[in-house]
Amino acid sequence: MVIKLTEAELAARKEKILQAARWCFLNFGFAKTSLDDIAKRANISRTLLYKTYKDKEDIFSAVFAHWLVATQPAARAAAASPGAAYTRLMNVCRVMAIEPWREMVGAPMASEFYDACERLDPEIAAQHHGVARECATMILGDEAAAEVFLLALDGLFADDPSAELFEQRVALLAARFAPPEEIERK
Repeated sequence: MVIKLTEAELAARKEKILQAARWCFLNFGFAKTSLDDIAKRANISRTLLYKTYKDKEDIFSAVFAHWLVATQPAARAAAASPGAAYTRLMNVCRVMAIEPWREMVGAPMASEFYDACERLDPEIAAQHHGVARECATMILGDEAAAEVFLLALDGLFADDPSAELFEQRVALLAARFAPPEEIERK
């Protein structure tokens, strides 16, 4: 007898798999994560995992899309919102970089996560970077400045800082590109 799942039940299963897979990828790395690891962490059978995703690469792409690409509407809204450029830039950075880093920091394979995504699904990585560039350009009013800001932002991850230190660094960087109102008034 085949049990037909509702849309909500299918969505819940996918969410469970993606959360488990993200944990595995961040802790074991892409290469060392097995489908068995993901299935065990999600508390489902490997067969159910295959019914939802075709292979490990498919799961990894779904994890990246679910976790980071899902932030894009909020980032665009933050960039288009009224207010000071510094505040808008910080809000975009919170959504697209600071909060994801807060979830990743301390995981043994966190630094490999983006590299693996760029290698396995360059389209998603390019889309994520494109939205970040679009938001920074909207705020800074200059595509070249936006690109330099994003390159500098990428450099802030180099030594795997704590979430608090990373946020402080982002604030300093944002202040260089879009001085806060208090500085502008002086």
